Amino acid sequence: MATILESEMLNYFTQLDDAEKTSLVKMLKAFIKEKKENSNVTIEAYNNELLAAEHEFRNGNYISHSDLLNEIKSW
Repeated sequence: MATILESEMLNYFTQLDDAEKTSLVKMLKAFIKEKKENSNVTIEAYNNELLAAEHEFRNGNYISHSDLLNEIKSW
């Protein structure tokens, strides 16, 4: 028996056209793949990634929101 959430998801899903359904299924597959790939990350590795990211930020290796928006416009 489907849960309320699953029933709600099915209700919304059936209202989509084929292109939207395809897009949603691809997104769900990406979520599941990411979840599986990241399930083996240790806390130490995760913390090291955070420290490395903080270091990059402090060294100015980032892009501002407005710069990113301008870059997107050029795509």
